[in-house]
Amino acid sequence: MELRHLQHFVAVAEDQHFTRAAERLMVSQSGLSASIRALERELQTPLFVRTTRRVTLTEAGRALLAEAERILAQVRAAHEAVAAVQGVLRGTLAVGTEQCIAGVNVAELLAAFRRRHPDVEIRLRQWGSAALAEEVAAGRLDLAFAYRTNADPDQLRTVPLTGEPMTVLCHPGHRLARAGAPLTPRDLADEVFVDFHPDWGPRRATDAAFALAGVRRTVALEVNDVHSLLDLVDENLGVAVVPRHFRHKRPSLTDLPLKDTGEAAYETVALVPSPRATSPAARALMELLDTGARDAGR
Repeated sequence: MELRHLQHFVAVAEDQHFTRAAERLMVSQSGLSASIRALERELQTPLFVRTTRRVTLTEAGRALLAEAERILAQVRAAHEAVAAVQGVLRGTLAVGTEQCIAGVNVAELLAAFRRRHPDVEIRLRQWGSAALAEEVAAGRLDLAFAYRTNADPDQLRTVPLTGEPMTVLCHPGHRLARAGAPLTPRDLADEVFVDFHPDWGPRRATDAAFALAGVRRTVALEVNDVHSLLDLVDENLGVAVVPRHFRHKRPSLTDLPLKDTGEAAYETVALVPSPRATSPAARALMELLDTGARDAGR
C-alpha cells in the first residue's frame, strides 16, 4: 500500500467525485482511477459505490477512511518534526474551536503564532465540542479548544483553560428580570428556551445542570451561532442559559446568576493528541498559550 494511494483515496472520499479530486490533486483522472483500483485490488474489496454523478463510500471505504486520515496525519507530523529539528517550523497547523470559547482569545493566539512561525499555514475549523474531540482523535485537527470532555487519555489530553458559572439572559421586560433574583433550574422549569445545538459546550453544560437538578426542559428555539441566540432573547422570544462571559456581548439584556449547578458548570479545555502524536506546530501553539496569550478574563 503506497502513501499516494491513500492520499488519492482520501481526496475522492472528500470530494465524492473523481474529476474534482483529480483537479485538486493535479493528476489525470485516469491515473487517479487506476490508483483507487490498485488499492481496491490490494484490499480485495470495493471502496466506493460509483454513479454517474458522484461516488460514495462503501462500508469498507468508511472503515479505511478513518485509518487513512490518521496515517497521513502521522506522516505529515513526521515531516514537520524533522523540519523542526532543523530549526524551521513548516507545514500546517489545523485548529478547531467552538464559537466564543472562554479562556483563550483564539484570534490573538493565532496572530501571535503567525508572527513567530510565518512558514506554517494555519487552518481553523469551528464545530461543537464532541465533533472537535473526534477530529483531534482522528488526526484531522492538531488541537482544539472546546468544552470539557471525557476523552480517552490514550487518544487525547485535556489541558484546562478556565471555568465559570452559568447565567440566565432574558429581556429586561421579562418577569424574571423584574424579580431580579438569582435563579435555580427549578425556577426556569416553565420557560421557553433559546439554546445551541446539543453538541455545543454551553448547551451541554446547561443540559447537565438541569439533569443534575432533576428538571426537564425543552429547547424551542435552537440556533448555531451566538448572535442569533442573543437576537432571539432580545426580542423576548425566550430565555437563555449561557456562560457568564456572554453577558458582555449584549449589555441591553438582563443577566441573572444561576445557582445550584455545581461549582464550575462551564469548563473549557484544550484538546491535544497524545504526546507522541502531537505535531511540532501544536506544541509551539501550546507553548504560546502557556506564556500568556490566554484571555481568561472574558
